[in-house]
Amino acid sequence: MSLAVPTKLEPQLARDLGVSHATAIVVGTIIGSGIFLVPSEMMQAVGSARLVYLAWFVGGLLSFFGALTYAELGAMRPQAGGEYIYVRDAYGPLGGFLYAWTTLLISKPASIATITTGFVRILGEFPVFSFFSHPILTAPLAVSYGQLAAIAAAVFISFLNYIGVKKAGEFQLVFTLLKVGIIVGIVVVCFGYRGGSWSNFASTFAGAKGGIAGFMAALVAALWAYDGWNDLNMVAGEIRQPERNIPIALIAGVAIVGALYVFVNAGVQYVLPAAAIAGSPRPASDAVALILGAMGASVVSAGMALSMLVTLNGTTMSGARVPFAAARDGYFFPSVAKVHPRFLTPSVAILVQLGLAIALLLVGGSFRQLFSLAIFAEWLFYMITSSTVFVFRRREPEANRPYRVWGYPVVPTLFVLASAVLLYYTFTDNLLNSAMGSLVILAGVPVFYYFRGRNG
Repeated sequence: MSLAVPTKLEPQLARDLGVSHATAIVVGTIIGSGIFLVPSEMMQAVGSARLVYLAWFVGGLLSFFGALTYAELGAMRPQAGGEYIYVRDAYGPLGGFLYAWTTLLISKPASIATITTGFVRILGEFPVFSFFSHPILTAPLAVSYGQLAAIAAAVFISFLNYIGVKKAGEFQLVFTLLKVGIIVGIVVVCFGYRGGSWSNFASTFAGAKGGIAGFMAALVAALWAYDGWNDLNMVAGEIRQPERNIPIALIAGVAIVGALYVFVNAGVQYVLPAAAIAGSPRPASDAVALILGAMGASVVSAGMALSMLVTLNGTTMSGARVPFAAARDGYFFPSVAKVHPRFLTPSVAILVQLGLAIALLLVGGSFRQLFSLAIFAEWLFYMITSSTVFVFRRREPEANRPYRVWGYPVVPTLFVLASAVLLYYTFTDNLLNSAMGSLVILAGVPVFYYFRGRNG
């Protein structure tokens, strides 16, 4: 069987990422625009600060359970590709390929397109960038300056990852620290507001969805805000002392994010009552604007833009390692498995991912439907990947496990069950897109057998 596997003469990925870079990947990738936007959606769903906090707590706890599970998997199998490696080794190459297929075709390119579009939309609120909405072309494709700016952001971050994982890691570390500083600043400003009131925490929003359905909607919103911690495992092949640093980064990273989210939500709640939060598309921005005026709102907008740029870097970095790993197993074009001889990065995989993201950005708004297709697949593979820890514990009881998930088997079981419940709600909430997402996953089956046959 002719597999695109590395030899001693071929360049290998460089383990240039330390524990600080790894933690920054977790924190920086998770914290995007979600914390600035979802408090409104969560309040509309449950109607009270207490239930909003309960949703944040449950979402954080479930994410923490998932991070603990992935910590054992990452320390045990510290290879590029993360979830692809675990699913492949536990359930066979077809399962691993379907994960890689979905990640390459939809999940990561659509994530990059979504993040860059949001980044440009926020910048467009500043007068100097008002021209972003103006068209450049109207035929054969409608293209605006904003789309070009989004493409430029994707190209810049991809180039940064192309020329070295250490450079991308340093960017992630520096700007994650800056991002965290801005968030802490927002919290301090909110709690320093003389017009704030602790009575806001007892206020309610009468028009909330309510009930179990409302709480599940709030929980899904919270989990969306927590999403991204799994990206670290995809770059495990480039982390120094992975058996030590992956568990530390995952556990510390999710804990830091959870604390920041709770404090931001508390600060906003201290300034605004429940009804005002529910009625605001950007509660954090409105809260700071109430205290500092338009300048304060601009600072929050700048923080959101910076936050999304850092998330973009983490997404770009992690996503390219999945098709790279699949190609090394012979289930994609051999060129995608190449490591750049100078920069020691999966350069072709980065370019393929960028090309797909640019295609979605040029298509325009329709890529959002593609992204919604991936939501079902994302939770499906969260559930499947987490379950591999049970397979490895049973099949390889004597294998080296530098870190063992705390609370086994209860903790991974709870995360698998939570993933299954959210998968059900995601599927039933959007039957059409979930069904189409399933078809996209199944479309990878003939592709898998094509590459399998091609390699003998």
